[in-house]
Amino acid sequence: MPADKVAAFADELRYTDLVAGYYVDASEPVLSAISDFSIWFFLWDDRHAQDTAHRRDVAWNSLREDLHHALDAPRRHLSHPDPLVKGFADSVARLFSHLPRRWNARFARHMHAIIETYDEEYHNTIAGRVPTVDEYVELRRQTFGHEVWIDLLELAAGRELPPRVRQSTAYRRAGLASQDFSAWYNDLCSLPKELAGKEQHNLGISLIHHEGLTAADASREVRRRAGGRVAAFLNAETDVLHLLDEIRPNPAITRTAHSCLSNMRNWFSSVYWFHHESARYRLDTWQDPSHPPYVVDPGGQR
Repeated sequence: MPADKVAAFADELRYTDLVAGYYVDASEPVLSAISDFSIWFFLWDDRHAQDTAHRRDVAWNSLREDLHHALDAPRRHLSHPDPLVKGFADSVARLFSHLPRRWNARFARHMHAIIETYDEEYHNTIAGRVPTVDEYVELRRQTFGHEVWIDLLELAAGRELPPRVRQSTAYRRAGLASQDFSAWYNDLCSLPKELAGKEQHNLGISLIHHEGLTAADASREVRRRAGGRVAAFLNAETDVLHLLDEIRPNPAITRTAHSCLSNMRNWFSSVYWFHHESARYRLDTWQDPSHPPYVVDPGGQR
């Protein structure tokens, strides 16, 4: 990003302020790695939008393949010529240096699926297809990155949870509720920007397209659905605490589970704060619908 863009937009985007509220009590190296990965996710999303808007099929397929390769062997891609791939490899290598290999493998499996779902979204957009509401909910659970953000709760806590806790229905419900709220609140705050950009992937846009809602009614419905996920989380959180009382894991596992639950809670407040502070969500019109002013598009150099 050139200096003039940094001066005009970078600080107000608030990317660097976000993760400290999601992953409280993480060690400094872990917090730094997660923060850089989170910033990378925004940049990747913007690159995806640019490649889609300009039908850069070859560039997108090349990026997709390079990201898969970098995820499998991050240290081999630390000098990749594309800064987006290089930054991804750097973040992943740092994330993978703290917990056992089985956690790394789980994170990688989830991230591979996210990359492929971005490809699905790319082809949906090229085809002019708006997913139905139910289709979108499932698609969004991938493109928002639900599973990797849930995985990173354990990294922040410094310990992997055992399957009997992590795979329990109660824990899964709690994690999905916190992430659904975050994704749908993002959709709510992004709706004006994404309508202006003529995008097709937003819960509000699916409601408008398939259920005939006005933009105002769609906003109200997205807000209602997001609010429902708060109640769902509170119920699931209680069930996780009951589960811990029943199985009585060792104290370290109990502390880890409590840390993960606490940071699931933190997602709600941090997401709310971020979307009302970041200039990313204060834009609803600009000259080129495919190119928000805070984006530097490398496509012209390809």
